[in-house]
Amino acid sequence: MAKQRGDQSTFDILEDWTPPVIVERYEDERVRTSSLRNKVARAVAETLRESGMDRDEIAAAMSEWLGEEVTKNMLNNYASEAQADHTIPHLRLLALIHVTGDLRLLQVGAELFDFIVVERRFLKWVHLGMKAERRESIRKAVDEVDREFDSMLREVRRGLQ
Repeated sequence: MAKQRGDQSTFDILEDWTPPVIVERYEDERVRTSSLRNKVARAVAETLRESGMDRDEIAAAMSEWLGEEVTKNMLNNYASEAQADHTIPHLRLLALIHVTGDLRLLQVGAELFDFIVVERRFLKWVHLGMKAERRESIRKAVDEVDREFDSMLREVRRGLQ
């Protein structure tokens, strides 16, 4: 039952509910720039800034995960738009994601190809949506064939009279 206007006694269960975020993305204004290289640098900078860890900690954890040295200075370069010759390599990007848990870094690349990064737990919903699209496409094709069939049947019947 809907809450009546002015009703103060009915509890609204959706009042404080917000839908979950399915696709994690950076705010556009935080990573908008003139080049892809700079966009990646800004994304790295945002991840480093929002991680809650200092850059020395992140570098040490990345080094441990990769089995190779990553320094705070390297992270500073990856996060700097002025260091165009120091774009973060893919393996180190993966290490940064592993250490910070920030999947938005993957989303930056996926969006270039009109894709999204979603959690595996949503995969069945994606498949369901694909099936729904296919079913609708088949329905439209059947409707079209039915119209053609009915038209042809009327034409044949007229010719037999």
